[in-house]
Amino acid sequence: MKVLKFGGSSVAKPERINQIVSILKAYKERGETFAVVVSAFGGVTDSLIEMSKLAANGDEGYIDLLAKFRERHTAAALELISGKRQDTVLKDLIENHKVLEQLLRGIFLVREASLRTMDYVLSFGERNSAFIIANTLIENGLAADYLDARKVIKTNKNFGSAKVDLDETYGNIKDYFAAHPNVQITTGFIASAKGGLTTTLGRGGSDYTAALLGAGLDAECIEIWTDVDGVMTADPRKVKKAFTMPSMTYSEAMEMSHFGAKVIYPPTLQPALQKNIPLYIKNTFNPDFAGTLVSHKSDAIGHAVKGISSISHIALMTLSGSGLFGVPGVAARLFGCLAQADINIILITQGSSEHSISFAIQPSFTKKAKKRIESEFEFEMRSGLVNPVKVEDDLAVVAAIGENMRFQPGIAGRIFQSLGKNGINIVAIAQGSSEFNISTVINRADERKALNAMHEEFFLSDTKVLHLFFVGVGLIGGTLIEQIKKQAAFLKEERQLEIKIVAMCNTKKMIFDEDGLDLENWKNQLDASEVAVDMSSYLKQMYDLNLTNSIFIDNTASDGIAKYYEEILDKSISISTPNKIATSSEYLHYQQLKKIAKKRGVQFMYETNVGAGLPVISTLNDLIASGDKILKIEGVLSGSLSFIFNTFKKGEDFSAIIREAQTLGYTEPDPRTDLSGMDVRRKLIILARETGLPIEADDVVIESILPEACVKAPTVDAFFVEIEKANNHFEELRANAEAEGKVLRMIATLDGDKASIGLKAVDSSHPFYSLSGSDNMIVFTTERYKERPLVIRGPGAGAEVTAAGVFGELIRIGHRLG
Repeated sequence: MKVLKFGGSSVAKPERINQIVSILKAYKERGETFAVVVSAFGGVTDSLIEMSKLAANGDEGYIDLLAKFRERHTAAALELISGKRQDTVLKDLIENHKVLEQLLRGIFLVREASLRTMDYVLSFGERNSAFIIANTLIENGLAADYLDARKVIKTNKNFGSAKVDLDETYGNIKDYFAAHPNVQITTGFIASAKGGLTTTLGRGGSDYTAALLGAGLDAECIEIWTDVDGVMTADPRKVKKAFTMPSMTYSEAMEMSHFGAKVIYPPTLQPALQKNIPLYIKNTFNPDFAGTLVSHKSDAIGHAVKGISSISHIALMTLSGSGLFGVPGVAARLFGCLAQADINIILITQGSSEHSISFAIQPSFTKKAKKRIESEFEFEMRSGLVNPVKVEDDLAVVAAIGENMRFQPGIAGRIFQSLGKNGINIVAIAQGSSEFNISTVINRADERKALNAMHEEFFLSDTKVLHLFFVGVGLIGGTLIEQIKKQAAFLKEERQLEIKIVAMCNTKKMIFDEDGLDLENWKNQLDASEVAVDMSSYLKQMYDLNLTNSIFIDNTASDGIAKYYEEILDKSISISTPNKIATSSEYLHYQQLKKIAKKRGVQFMYETNVGAGLPVISTLNDLIASGDKILKIEGVLSGSLSFIFNTFKKGEDFSAIIREAQTLGYTEPDPRTDLSGMDVRRKLIILARETGLPIEADDVVIESILPEACVKAPTVDAFFVEIEKANNHFEELRANAEAEGKVLRMIATLDGDKASIGLKAVDSSHPFYSLSGSDNMIVFTTERYKERPLVIRGPGAGAEVTAAGVFGELIRIGHRLG
């Protein structure tokens, strides 16, 4: 004998009831013996509650809801049942609805709906459902009977959540089923007290009915048919990568249900647990899927953690003070007074110092609980031995659950690390000695993020998902997107790194997609967006999404974006950027950014600030971290200036080379921006700061190469007129250098604590002599690399190499977050 229970979503519509008929016919064809329990049609119980509330408030709106109730059940019967049987069923439904109408009219007249009355009202949902389904099965050739569970399940008179008399109920079930061999279609949720008064079994009551039938019949298994594929590793509405666990123990299922799992409910398991009856959770809409088996058997080689569950809103209360230390009975008094007030405790935690006891309850009970505690400990509080009760609201509990956790060291460490790396603060921790459950209390706003972080850690630890937020999708940003698109499959398959661009914006519009934007069509999506860009709004939406492993990518050169870095890092979001403004601004600001990143455990990366994709900053940091001492740094740090002086040969006009560089896009529209050395200064400041020097912009000496007339020229065209006048001056500098076997290079130098930028002539023994094109070169002279300095050379500008540098940082951030 099997007991199959079908929930409200499974019986919500006639077509779904037909699906149940197909399932049951297949069972019958296999020779299975079974009983069925059904819930009310989906949404009907809520509708009955609403009718009763309206009637009790004297609102005739309940009449419209009653009409819809009638119509829904009548329509189902008309669609599912035909002929004379249909006439009989409709007649019985009409009688049923008349009784319900009279009952609601009575509530309306007396303006009151007692728990006793409510139980009777609610029974109409399950009774209609089971009656219609039983007759539908008969219509389809199955020998079935309608069983009103009030005939067999007996309870006390605790209306709303009645306690079952198990001995009497089990006896009734055995006797009834022995006398009725047909398939019994039983009402879930309802029962009766002595004298025949209707009672209900509380939340999850239909599952409980199934478990009671299973226990009473010593069933081989109980099957709970719902609208999901079984017990998931987490709530799929909050964790999109949640999947079905094939098996779990009763204890694990109990823990999952206590902590928010909606598929099962604790009392459901008790009768099955006591009789050692396996429980299957299956999907009505995917009947061939195996679902989840809940039994006594533990999977010794399976996942240590079987599920990540949560309670979305709790309040944490703390009783503390010196008067608690070493005093017996304090906990008994505390929890005793709460029990007397019918306040349920969700979680308890106490440090070994005995200075405080913290516990979690439903937020709606905080005022009542505080009043009771203050009354109980009034003397101690007046004496200063116990502090006023501390109440923290807007919290959530997230728990890792699994019997095998006790056999595997380091589970708690992995939980705390996964939360910490995502900037999630733990307010309180609780773990029982059984080690089935490790619970953490966190801010409510972080619940979803915490669930995803922990789920990724324990179930998807081979694959890390990065959520990127782009600002700037121009040359560098657009190139980076294309690089990510081309490499995405490789990274996911070979490097277990999945990259999702969740948001992007340009100077006009912005778009968000939590599941990741379509990188094949991102330009059209952005163009079609109707949301105007606003950085405050963009950042708020990024913070509100609160996704795990979030990285902010600033592909601009704007100080308007860089000013938000502190705020972003403080929200535990990593940053990767080629934007030099933040790292080369005031030293205290640079230092603050580094401190916040370290404090929040996130990454602030800006390798591309110096040398685009060249590994300049990382090499410098590696040298310092490994104990080397930096003696001198020299660099040709500007691609535009490198091109200009590498191209400046005999017979070439200096002004013509500058114009060519401008045409090729190597310089800014106004070449003086490059020729002034200001951009090089930013890069030198960053390198100096990485060595530990608190250097400011004014500390860098720039030897201007431009004549005063060029600097003061009012327009770019006027500048070119003046620079042409200076051709002879620059030719003289070049010729003098050539006469000495040297070439001209614009060199940034950090020598000790002295920083300077100037035009220098170098001979063939110097690394800069052989530079060509627009290449950058950085030379590190250190204690280890004194005789032969360490040289880094390559393209120091360009969208492809800069984007590649940022891409490399994203991958490194991903691995560090892992």
